Amino acid sequence: MALVLVLLFIVGPIVELYVILQVADVIGGWQTVGLLLLESFLGAWLMKRQGLGAIQRIQTDLAAYRMPAKSLADGFLILFAGVLLLTPGFLTDVLGFLLLIPFTRAPIRAVLMRSLTARLGSGVGVLRYVDGSGTGFTRAWGGVHDTTARPAGSDVDPGPAPSSGEVHRPELLPGDERRQP
Repeated sequence: MALVLVLLFIVGPIVELYVILQVADVIGGWQTVGLLLLESFLGAWLMKRQGLGAIQRIQTDLAAYRMPAKSLADGFLILFAGVLLLTPGFLTDVLGFLLLIPFTRAPIRAVLMRSLTARLGSGVGVLRYVDGSGTGFTRAWGGVHDTTARPAGSDVDPGPAPSSGEVHRPELLPGDERRQP
């Protein structure tokens, strides 16, 4: 971890400064500054466009009761691209533009999703509901789970995880006929 931080905060800026000086030596100082500003404005416009698209996809997925994992990963990568584009330098700008272009972002997103899935596991969840009096219930199972809170002391048991024949709609209580396919 310390090696990564050294590379990121010490070696990275030195390499970036070297590249800027080499470009300035070839095309001139003011032209280099102008090119860096042009890259920043182009990156900001592209980031805004891609970011609004990611937000729209997240809203569409949520409205359709789908988990927006792919869209959230895209949004994170677009945000990270914006940070890279704000950092002055040509190498960080190239990395930022690679994250902003959808077909180059896809393989990076796949690696990110695989890494997160490996770290987070299979999605086993624990539901805990405690009301103001300190009573409540705890329920745990793997996969998609019901997260609706029910008052403590009610006669409604959260029941087991939905079987394969039931439609999972967390707003419906177990036994509701609308859960049947």
